[in-house]
Amino acid sequence: MKILLVAAEAAPFIKTGGLGDVIGALPKSLKQDATTETRVILPYYKKIAEKYGAQAEDVFWTFINVGWRHQYVGIKKIEVEGTVFYFVDNADYFGGRDEVYGYDDDGERFAFFQLAVAEVIERLDFVPDILHVNDYHTALLPFLIKEKYKWIQAFSQIKTVLTIHNIEFQGYFDPNMLPDLFGMGTERYEDGTVRLADCFNWLKTGILYADRVTTVSPTYAEEIKTSEFGKGLEVILRMESGKLTGLINGIDTALYDPMTDPNLAVPFNAGDLSGKYANKKILQERLGLPVRDDVPVIGIVSRLTYQKGFNLVVDEMIHILKRDVQVVLLGTGDPRFEHDFAYFGQAYPDKFSANITFNLELAQMIYAGSDLFLMPSAFEPCGLSQMMSMRYGTLPLVHETGGLKDTVQPYNQFDGSGTGFSFHEFSGYQMTQTLFYALDVYFNQPTAWANLQKQAMIADFSWDTASLAYLELYQALMG
Repeated sequence: MKILLVAAEAAPFIKTGGLGDVIGALPKSLKQDATTETRVILPYYKKIAEKYGAQAEDVFWTFINVGWRHQYVGIKKIEVEGTVFYFVDNADYFGGRDEVYGYDDDGERFAFFQLAVAEVIERLDFVPDILHVNDYHTALLPFLIKEKYKWIQAFSQIKTVLTIHNIEFQGYFDPNMLPDLFGMGTERYEDGTVRLADCFNWLKTGILYADRVTTVSPTYAEEIKTSEFGKGLEVILRMESGKLTGLINGIDTALYDPMTDPNLAVPFNAGDLSGKYANKKILQERLGLPVRDDVPVIGIVSRLTYQKGFNLVVDEMIHILKRDVQVVLLGTGDPRFEHDFAYFGQAYPDKFSANITFNLELAQMIYAGSDLFLMPSAFEPCGLSQMMSMRYGTLPLVHETGGLKDTVQPYNQFDGSGTGFSFHEFSGYQMTQTLFYALDVYFNQPTAWANLQKQAMIADFSWDTASLAYLELYQALMG
């Protein structure tokens, strides 16, 4: 079974978020199955050329038509841990840009990329059984191979999967793009198939044309069928619910391992947490907080946005800091939140450390040295930070939404089960009450707390397990 993953980003080459983590990790785990071969194709960005250009092998070059434009396509490849990564090279669209997204011509750039993929598949000698596309940047490929390229015999057997990593980003474009960039008629726009809100909607098109649609957690798959979370696509998703599945992402458990993480001062594991307490002390010293082993450290590592629930945190922080706690924050984002957290850092220097930046080493120290990890997202398709914190024995406190609900088992005081704490209603009051409950367990039930830490650390969030669900989906598609 040949699987071709198509995406705008992938670790280790380039990553702006969870999409990059998934595309980097999934093929590596699928390799466990000897009956599959997985390859990946990405744009050849400037940063990839600068860092990996010496490793890149030129496969071939050609030209394609992007409407009336005759554009160069260079195909390069790099093999990483047994997985072949192809790259689509074009200096105008990708090679001269410092960033992955955010340009006025993003529509044209990713139109070119998708057309290039469709045009070169046969020449790669890797016509896939499964074409797996991701988010709006590549969501048109199922549409293209069934409409524009349906005359190509080799494409007739391809099965397509679209994964929605975040439904907020849909790709709304002018319908004139169909003839101008894709060299196609506007019939599918005029009959409403690819139209939403008087725009050519790439994600809607992908949902309708893909054979299967997945999201990155079961709860998120249900949430996006509602008006609260569907962002205008809820009716389409309910209509297509028979092919919609939620599959939990994993994390790289070799990378996020408290026994081998080079960013930690002292290694530890679920059988011996003494190293965790040593890391807590070092974290307090590094950030200028009073060194106390009896005070709970609440860690936050995140983009500081409304989506991540930081309006709740700002509104409740004065109440939280009245308790005997220390809060360690690392992140950047909305200027309002940056300003407010900087204020708390100045007003409560013995209780609040505000680090308005991003530092990978410090992030890992916060995962390892904290007792609680606060993640009150308004919505979270999957989320990785809660899995990382559990891996390091730091109990997550989360809002019950999306992947947070699916991965964090709330503490049950009657049977001792659980891997963290959660609140249902998205409100500052409920978040704070749940936090106070967690603090009560920390201070007054140390044995229960230690058991929760161990249960969190041994929970299986590996990609080796997560990839099995993708493999079953592919096999079901192949019949």
